[in-house]
This record gives sequence, structure tokens and C-alpha cells, in this order.
Amino acid sequence: MSTKKPKHKHHNLQNFLALFLIILLIIVCFFWFVQKTQAINYSDFLNGFIIGIIAQTIDGAIGMAYGITATTFLLSQGVSPAIASSSIHISEIFTTGASGLSHWRLNNIDKKLFLNLVFPGIIGGIIGVIILTNIDGNILKPWISIYLVIMGLYIILKAVKKNIFTNKISSKKITPLALVGGAVDAIGGGGWGPVVTTTLLSSGHEPKTTIGSVNSAEFFITTSTGLSFAIFIGVSNPEIILGLILGGILIAPFAAKITTKLPTKLLMFIVGILITSLSMITVLKFFF
Repeated sequence: MSTKKPKHKHHNLQNFLALFLIILLIIVCFFWFVQKTQAINYSDFLNGFIIGIIAQTIDGAIGMAYGITATTFLLSQGVSPAIASSSIHISEIFTTGASGLSHWRLNNIDKKLFLNLVFPGIIGGIIGVIILTNIDGNILKPWISIYLVIMGLYIILKAVKKNIFTNKISSKKITPLALVGGAVDAIGGGGWGPVVTTTLLSSGHEPKTTIGSVNSAEFFITTSTGLSFAIFIGVSNPEIILGLILGGILIAPFAAKITTKLPTKLLMFIVGILITSLSMITVLKFFF
């Protein structure tokens, strides 16, 4: 006798999440048309579109670094830290939503770990938004670039060394880890995956449910962070945001297939070199 659970509940949730994403897209488009009175800046749109493709391809290949990659490119082109982080987090609502839904359908979510991550992560993200929107971007930019250099070196180290951490992280430390991860992610435009996922995996957590839980929590953290940016500074550079969204959505189904022919470690090494080099150029321009 079959013991399979009815699928209608899964379909209902899937339809609800799809509707939620559509509504968010409509909200972004609404802000765009309300705030923009001049012609569309197709150069910014194309720039965001290309960055979205590159960042989502990297994220699909190594499971992280979408925000860090996109932030690195935007900062190197003169975009302020607050606008860069805001644009990326609004666009990530859609990509992280799709990722979280996939992990939910595959039963890759540990409920306890998810709850331990999502609430402190949201609080940390909002704290990061407050910090980033209340400090002059010209002061923060070189320090965020230094942070990105460190993240790039961190990714390189992960590519050449199996384990970075030697001490296991207890469950009591997951909450502060998520708090820090959320704040760093908002201030630096990315870092949730490199900070939280790699720390948990290196401390011995089971890979499948860890990645699924962290990615699913990221959707809620990104949504709260993106909406917080919209409240504090509005929706700036909507063409870049739409470019990031469309580029990421279009390449997402093909990202994994494109990168299957290259070893993950090699990809991580290349990405680390790219992030470190571009961020170092921004730092040198500021100080010299």
C-alpha cells in the first residue's frame, strides 16, 4: 500500500512562492517607472546584465560568491558601496528564492539549522544596512574593497586547502555566526555564503543539508536587506538592478552545465584571483 504524501501541498507552496517573486518584480518595476523620468540608460542595463551573467555563473559553479563578485565589479566601476549593495540584494531576492525553492523540493533543509540562521541573519543584515547608509560611501569604499581582497584570498585558500578551520563550531555559536554573516553581507555587498557556508562545512556539518539550509535562509535575509535598502535610500540605478535580475535568471539554468567541464577547485582559484585583483586595484586607486 502506497505511503506517498499528496503533492498538492507542495504545488500550493511552489505557486505561492512564484506569485511572491512576481509581486516583488512588479514592485521593483513600479519604483523604476515612478522614480525615472528620463530615458532608460541602456548602458547601465547592459552593464548590470553582463555582471549578472558572470556573477550567477560563478555562483552556480561554486555555490557562493554572487554578491562578492557583483560588488567587486560595481565598485571597480565607481558605484558607491550603498548603491552597489542595494542593487545586488534586490536582484538576489529572485535568484535566492529560486535556489531556496529547489532545496526545499529536494528536502535539503534542516529545520533547526534553518531557524538558527534566518532570524539572526535578518537582524545582522538590517544592522549592516543601517551602518552602510549612515556612513559616507567615500570613506567606506576602500575598506570594503580591502574586505573583498580578504574574501578573494579566502576563496583561493579554500581552493588549495581542504580545511581552513581546525576547531569545530558548536550549535550555540551558529546564531552569532549568522548575525555576523548577515551584517558582513549587507555592508560588503556579499559574503553570506563564504562566511556562513564555508565555516559550517569546515566545522564538520553535513554538506547537503548545510548548503540547502544556508541558501534557503539567504532568501529571507536578502529580501529583508533589499527592502531595508529601498526604505532607507530608495531604489537607485534601476537599470542595473533589472540587468542583474535578467542576466542571473537567464544564465541560472545553464550555469552548472557550463562549468561542469572545469574542476570546482580550479574555478574557485580563478574567481579568487579575479576578486582579489579587481578589489586591489580599487584600493590602490584610493590610497595612491
